[in-house]
Amino acid sequence: MSERPDSAGPDPDDTFDEFAELVEEETRRDPDLAVIEAGSRTLRTQGGPPQADVPARPADPEVDKALREVEGELATRWGETKLEPSVDRISALMDVLGEPQRSYPSIHITGTNGKTSTARMIEALLGAFDLRTGRYTSPHVQSVTERISLDGAPVSAERFIETYQDVKPYVEMVDAAQEYRLSFFEVLTGMAYAAFADAPVDVAVVEVGMGGTWDATNVIDAGVAVVTPIDLDHTDRLGTTPAEIATEKAGIVKQDAAVIMAQQPVDAAQVLLRKAVEVGATVAREGLEFGVLDRQVAVGGQLMTLRGLGGEYTEVYLPLHGAHQAHNAAVALAAVEAFFGVGSQHAQPLDIDTVRKAFASVASPGRMEVVRRSPTVVLDAAHNPAGARAAADTIGEAFQFSRLIGVVGASRDKNVRELLEAFEPVFAEVVVTQNTSHRAMDADELAAIAVEVFGEDRVQVEPRLPDALEAAITLAEEEGEFAGGGVLVTGSVITVGEARLLLGKG
Repeated sequence: MSERPDSAGPDPDDTFDEFAELVEEETRRDPDLAVIEAGSRTLRTQGGPPQADVPARPADPEVDKALREVEGELATRWGETKLEPSVDRISALMDVLGEPQRSYPSIHITGTNGKTSTARMIEALLGAFDLRTGRYTSPHVQSVTERISLDGAPVSAERFIETYQDVKPYVEMVDAAQEYRLSFFEVLTGMAYAAFADAPVDVAVVEVGMGGTWDATNVIDAGVAVVTPIDLDHTDRLGTTPAEIATEKAGIVKQDAAVIMAQQPVDAAQVLLRKAVEVGATVAREGLEFGVLDRQVAVGGQLMTLRGLGGEYTEVYLPLHGAHQAHNAAVALAAVEAFFGVGSQHAQPLDIDTVRKAFASVASPGRMEVVRRSPTVVLDAAHNPAGARAAADTIGEAFQFSRLIGVVGASRDKNVRELLEAFEPVFAEVVVTQNTSHRAMDADELAAIAVEVFGEDRVQVEPRLPDALEAAITLAEEEGEFAGGGVLVTGSVITVGEARLLLGKG
């Protein structure tokens, strides 16, 4: 445990005078990231060492400048919330690039929650069996380079820039021929598939951006299709029932594929099974062909017994908290077994020691991640009601907080009321804030809903995230040095990413 700062702490006025000076200094260099980066410098001593899995800005000024130029060009394109549901543009890009996505086998992951954690587990397992992996996930926590990983680590800024420059002429060629330019996500998807082919990788682990049928990633013919739990999210684009959403997500299930299906609502399961029958895919269902046999809370995570397609895997340690992560682990294990032909070509289980080693190495930044001690600050990227319910259950199981303060900053297109209702039983008080994204819900608007859920006495409004963190930490510290006060920052991946920077993780 890190040493606790002096109980009095720095004078808040001095701290934020310094913060203001740094914002002024940083604004001259990059207005968009000024507040975040200045905040990370003023609060850095409160966090632990940075984690290599979430890259910081490049240390070389020239590389940093070049990366910012790429980020600036990407930002001129449609963002991830503006869609024209079609794979025509990405298919055209793949065509002019020489179909790079067909040069390696792939595992394709869809669902509502748990996709990124499951992708990381699959990647760790494949890597432990000496396969070179490429992983494409979204959104990123702090750096856009996180989205494209090779051999278990994000590509370097230099490689990201080089890949962008390589595909840029072809992107412009497709832009000129299409009604709409390629979107931000489509360009990144093309970059990922090109980078994987160039590496080259033995297998790609690909997470959809949204849905499945018309998602930009769906130009691969994955031999293994993974469907994590389906719930209501993006209902304006995917449908208003689990069955409607499952219809879109079932689009990743291809001819003769193996489908690894997490536990699903009945109507969603029916849709997925019907699609599997239509295309001749085989299905393995959590709770029937594979699943979690036992799990026990352990220091820093949990100890699991999993049933895979090839048998039981005992004493598997996972350094992530929560029942939902154990279920993600079962899905990931079954997906890798299916990739290796377990259950279809043979019944021999995977080597248990290798499986244990792989799961013990898994990290998932921004998912029940502890970034500060005394008081403990936990980050979790729950952004919809199902994710919030899982986070609320996990925080009670994994941490013995006597008093928990929430910091919530959400996107305006989410079901914020139900998200807050999921946290109401576990938050003593909630500090409502907003992140710097244009999609962020206004703090006062969010506060109005929070007051209806929590009552006025339990809600504090701090529109600036640095102020919200300071306020929450102060409230948690009221428990005293040796008491169990804690802070959970949640509501959005963007909020978590910005808080991670402010607390020195990056």
